[in-house]
Amino acid sequence: MVEESELKYFVRIINTDLDGTQPVQLALTGIKGIGLHAALVIARRAGVDIHATMGLLGNDDVAAIEEQVKAYPASVPKWMVNRPVDVYSGEPKHLYGSDLTLSKEDDINLMKKMRCYRGIRHESGLKVHGQRTKATGRFGKIVGVTKRRN
Repeated sequence: MVEESELKYFVRIINTDLDGTQPVQLALTGIKGIGLHAALVIARRAGVDIHATMGLLGNDDVAAIEEQVKAYPASVPKWMVNRPVDVYSGEPKHLYGSDLTLSKEDDINLMKKMRCYRGIRHESGLKVHGQRTKATGRFGKIVGVTKRRN
């Protein structure tokens, strides 16, 4: 651990600036694609206390965390990664940051191109995952409720 006066307010891991004032587990969730459970696994494998302040960690601890973030997909079961079966390669992958955003957009564009049910719902701007649409998700000027005039 480093002294309190040497607090780093930003810690850079995987092209993302993390908040150095937060505990390690919460700070790691600042990386898109890493949730609380994945952050817990990464911190434990790096040998870092999850309640320690991120900005007070030494450079070797930060390097160990970054190494574990990169090794995360290979060290966990297939069901713990955010892309268990990649569409193109068929292998399990765990994507972070802009790679995750781009792959999600590519998946949606592929569904639109295939003209599958979900792709058509995406194109129309309607609910995709089977939610009810009678009462919620309504937009536009005509929604069935008008304001009473005096």
